[in-house]
Amino acid sequence: MGLLAWIIFGALAGWVASIITGRNERQGCIVNIVVGIVGALLGGFLIQLLTGVEIDIGFNLRSFLVAVLGAVVLLLLVGMVRR
Repeated sequence: MGLLAWIIFGALAGWVASIITGRNERQGCIVNIVVGIVGALLGGFLIQLLTGVEIDIGFNLRSFLVAVLGAVVLLLLVGMVRR
């Protein structure tokens, strides 16, 4: 994926994850992008570690769900550390 696609993908995944975790009002667009991209990397690593299945990198539903899962895990971990 190109840089612009990663930014859009990260923004969407981070935004959905922030809604799921209830942090949507406290995050801005830049934080959503960062959380989404880092969450995509974390989610891909976790899925591959747990299942042994490598996730295709691309703009598809499967990759999006993995990115959202990783972003949710990331936001929950950050929330636990902040408390």
